[in-house]
Amino acid sequence: MSNVTVCVRFRPLSSKEKGDLGDNICIQTLDSETFIIKDEKEEGFTFSFDKVFYEKSKQADVYEFLVLPIVQDAFNAINGTIIAYGQTGAGKTYSMEGPNILESDEQKKGILPRVVDGLFACIRSSNDSTKYTIKLSMVEIYMEKVRDLFDLSKDNIQIKESRTQGILLSGATEISLLDTAQALQSLSSGIANRAIGETQMNMASSRSHCVYIFTLNQESITEKRAKSGKLILVDLAGSEKVEKTGAEGRVLEEAKTINKSLSALGNVINALTCGSPAKANHIPYRDSKLTRILQDALGGSSRTALLCCCSPSPSNSSESLSTLRFGARAKHIKASPLVKGNEEKCSKKNGAFSATTDESFEKILKRMSERLNDEDVKLLEELFIQAGLFVYPDSTEDLESTFQGVVQQTISSLMQAAEQLKSTVEMLQRENKALKERLAAAERFDALPGENEGFLHKILAFLISFVPGM
Repeated sequence: MSNVTVCVRFRPLSSKEKGDLGDNICIQTLDSETFIIKDEKEEGFTFSFDKVFYEKSKQADVYEFLVLPIVQDAFNAINGTIIAYGQTGAGKTYSMEGPNILESDEQKKGILPRVVDGLFACIRSSNDSTKYTIKLSMVEIYMEKVRDLFDLSKDNIQIKESRTQGILLSGATEISLLDTAQALQSLSSGIANRAIGETQMNMASSRSHCVYIFTLNQESITEKRAKSGKLILVDLAGSEKVEKTGAEGRVLEEAKTINKSLSALGNVINALTCGSPAKANHIPYRDSKLTRILQDALGGSSRTALLCCCSPSPSNSSESLSTLRFGARAKHIKASPLVKGNEEKCSKKNGAFSATTDESFEKILKRMSERLNDEDVKLLEELFIQAGLFVYPDSTEDLESTFQGVVQQTISSLMQAAEQLKSTVEMLQRENKALKERLAAAERFDALPGENEGFLHKILAFLISFVPGM
């Protein structure tokens, strides 16, 4: 089990902030991981995170510490998610994209273009016996609808759940990425379709949550094995105080929807960190499209990193404090990322049980769909929640996903337990062998007391010869 990696980044003061309060900041630096922030009443709060990037931090520093390890994991078929969170105008989109996604200045390039560079660099350094393909999807969550940024006619994409692939965006456009230049051009075209608007705090405020999904497939030519890793980057819309942004009309409705989904995200974080999973309350993943899409990342099957972006200005101290408290809570989420390998090989490894699973599912689901009424479904839901299985069996499709997920979870747990048991047995066998050898040596030694005594006298005399004055 590992924790979510949480880092904080403070952007430089804006010209407006400097004009209002000069160079005053509400942050007191202690070290690269710890700082003190003062609220509007000048009360200090101390926070510690995995890393703190202060005003003069470089784009490359953020990428190398927070993102690069997850890119490398995705290359090894371990799913990863990077989320940028914070108040509107706090620097999330700059951290993700840089001044422009096509920016050629190495110093200013954001996380996205560096991810593209990193993925293709991994492919170039790999051996020739493996074939790689990279695909990209881009969607935005705008007014609680999932829109395809590569095809705007797809403006209400449905979120599905697969036993083997987790959360999926049904019908979302996937573009095959052939090289760095083409990948950046594809990203640029998708970003151009994002919903943005002007507020008093941000000339180009993101009015939607943007989700970038890189899928890296690899196939071993010699071993005939395939595996894939999914890398998701999320540029969240910023939380907003209406009195500060001056939002009205349509922009006000957008702000309400943004804040509602961010509140749902906070509720999921709170539910996940309130106690042990077996005793946890209902995890409200389905309260928003955002939390539903992030279910795998937050639920523990993905390696996840959170970048909390903040303003250092005293005028934004309350919003920054809220962001930091969110990050501190997220730090306690536990994750158990797994390698996504070849499903056919997994079925063979699991033996006869897996061979009959699909047939059993169909029989069970058919019988359940014929017999269950609404009250039965609610009872079943409560039973699953009490067992720590946070699912919503309100349709045949969800029931199928539920039972498949339970079986897969059980098999995975048994396999992990078997591996641990095997490792323990092997360790005990080695220790037992060593103990037997030492015991046998001691018995041989005791069997010849006369010879042993003479041997010890010789050793003692030899050692004494090196001691001065003896």
